Amino acid sequence: MAKKQVQIRHSRHNMDYVLLTVVLFLVVFGLLMIYSTSSYEAGDKMGDSAYYLKKQMQSTIIGFVGLVIMIKLPYKHLQKFDLMAVFVSIVLLFLILTPLGVTRNGASRWLDFKIISFQPAEVAKIGVIVYLASIIQKLETLGKNVIRTPKGLATIMVPPAIIAALIYIITKNLSSAIIIMGIAVAMLFVAVPDYKWFVAAGVTVLAAAAAIVFYVANADAASSGFRLARIRAWLDPESYSTDEAFQTLQALYAIGSGGIWGKGLGQSMQKRGFLPEAQNDMIFSIICEELGLFGAMTIILLFVILIWSCMVIANKAVDRFGSLLVVGVMSHYAIQVILNIAVVTNTIPNTGITLPFISYGGTATLFLLAEIGIVLNVSKSCK
Repeated sequence: MAKKQVQIRHSRHNMDYVLLTVVLFLVVFGLLMIYSTSSYEAGDKMGDSAYYLKKQMQSTIIGFVGLVIMIKLPYKHLQKFDLMAVFVSIVLLFLILTPLGVTRNGASRWLDFKIISFQPAEVAKIGVIVYLASIIQKLETLGKNVIRTPKGLATIMVPPAIIAALIYIITKNLSSAIIIMGIAVAMLFVAVPDYKWFVAAGVTVLAAAAAIVFYVANADAASSGFRLARIRAWLDPESYSTDEAFQTLQALYAIGSGGIWGKGLGQSMQKRGFLPEAQNDMIFSIICEELGLFGAMTIILLFVILIWSCMVIANKAVDRFGSLLVVGVMSHYAIQVILNIAVVTNTIPNTGITLPFISYGGTATLFLLAEIGIVLNVSKSCK
């Protein structure tokens, strides 16, 4: 018995170093690709080829500080802030409508507190994960079927739905709204693995999407709004010379020209003024151009390992709250990676969404690393 107790105490200090190694590699590779992708534009517009790299490195350093803090802070303390996480997320979103809100590239999605600026949508993603993990665990303690009641389902889904709606209405950021609802659905699925309801909901969503695509394909182009124009450009990008199709076409040219092994690191042509904001949402296309199919598949494999590691940790967590926290983070990464690659390859209509750890974006990197800190914290106490 004494020997078993010693082993348990020892296991509480065994962090998942495979996950940490994968994340470190992705972060370093991301910095390398940001410099490779943005150096031409940064030198031309900013007078410093390393401008975007320096800004990303600052956010990355702060992100690693957050990662260490989240590893050291017992994750169970987060449950005390479940309702506060939702409240703070909503307040921050409304603050965008005040003078604290900042507009960049025509989008009002940032808050500027002088010493720091960030996107409230990124805070909301963590807030939703903490809230759902806590509320699902609390409802499960009340009884096995409490979650399946209308009141239980509303308690789980209404707050994320409100936050997602506010993100779309206030910031016009459809991708973040989709991610938040995707996280909520994934965590609900883990809590209530009732396949027939989720299959029915999935079929309904696909039918609605097909109806929208059919409508857009047959509607008058002059009557199409911004979102519908993007869908029309997705259906036939080569027939469009508008902004909605231009970026997608340039990304496809980059992917096609890379071949199997790529042109070589730093040798991309599309980044030289052809592909707008290549270091952001479309960085995966530059990876394909410079490192080819081999480089693209390697990055995808690393993300698969990251998501698999999260799943293993979720299964081995010693308590339900920790397990659900990891499920939420895992869902966030999986949804974001799939959507980004789908957009870049024109599998789905273009919507601004970054590739975790690799795309340029200080706020996203900071909070993504904080989420990894939570997962590593949970892994320390795994069985």
